[in-house]
Amino acid sequence: MSYLLRLVVPDRPGILGAVATALGDADVDIVSLDVLERGNGVAVDDIVVDLPRDRLPDTLITAAQAVPGVTVESLRPFAGPLDTHRELELLESLARAGEGAAVKLLAAELPRVFHSGWAVLLTCGAGSYDVVAASDAAPDLEGVELPWMPLTGPLLLPSEAAWLPPRWRDMAIEMMAAPYGGDACAVVLGRSGGPPFRRSELMRLVHLTGIASTVVELPPA
Repeated sequence: MSYLLRLVVPDRPGILGAVATALGDADVDIVSLDVLERGNGVAVDDIVVDLPRDRLPDTLITAAQAVPGVTVESLRPFAGPLDTHRELELLESLARAGEGAAVKLLAAELPRVFHSGWAVLLTCGAGSYDVVAASDAAPDLEGVELPWMPLTGPLLLPSEAAWLPPRWRDMAIEMMAAPYGGDACAVVLGRSGGPPFRRSELMRLVHLTGIASTVVELPPA
């Protein structure tokens, strides 16, 4: 079974090699690695691993944290195809899609790009908002007040925010939002149970949606 392991590690030479060795000694196979951010002497890495069926997920935590200075921030099951060029593939698909199909494609594919649970695209009118596209796992937004809409800039939306419905806080739904496609429009990504989105992930979403907005306006390839 595959898992997504988020690690906070000392930012020094050889640390990833030490983590890889520790996981390998536990018969854990590393499938992919993304460096999310670096700074202040630490790095945050997302590692997708395959765990033998006879091993418990706790094996991953024990093995990783056996390396001095390494902390497991989160561990969750991972499902879906892996692709190191997933942003480029998404942009190429958007270039071939019409405007109506593009928003549906974004909602469907952004969770895969960002290892999140779901995505929703919103438009905002006078005192209200509309869902124009949503991935399969997206929660029902009907009746949910979004005080940050209309969106004027990128936002991290942590699970303890006071505006969240109690059932969302119980599920520890972490979200981030970025402008997309016009005034007051937004794309929102979320995942239940964490980990919280990092600032680097938010900036990556801003960059990707900015390019996507331009690509969608181009004539189909």
